[in-house]
Amino acid sequence: MQNENLYDRKNLAKLKKMDSLAPEAMKAFWAFDRAAVADGEIPVKYKELIAVAVALTTQCPYCIEIHSDNARETGATDTEIAEAAMVAAALRAGAAVTHATHTLSHRANAA
Repeated sequence: MQNENLYDRKNLAKLKKMDSLAPEAMKAFWAFDRAAVADGEIPVKYKELIAVAVALTTQCPYCIEIHSDNARETGATDTEIAEAAMVAAALRAGAAVTHATHTLSHRANAA
């Protein structure tokens, strides 16, 4: 498979094949997916903004597109989406900084 075809949106049509190959697991996945973003104590708009931030962090192009569109459909503005993106960016940067503490070995500190 060539890289340029890896994230071709047409690949999403293969989800139907996944449904037929692993019907029980996929049925459970789809139910979980719907429940996770359903309206609850956290409104759907906020859940979709959370999903945008997570998608940017996991860097899934399908999820970025789908949840950005879903967020807009729930009334999210470009400003809100941009702010969600900045939260994702801050968390990724923060993870790099805090994980950098593991690079500061005891041997290096003793020198």
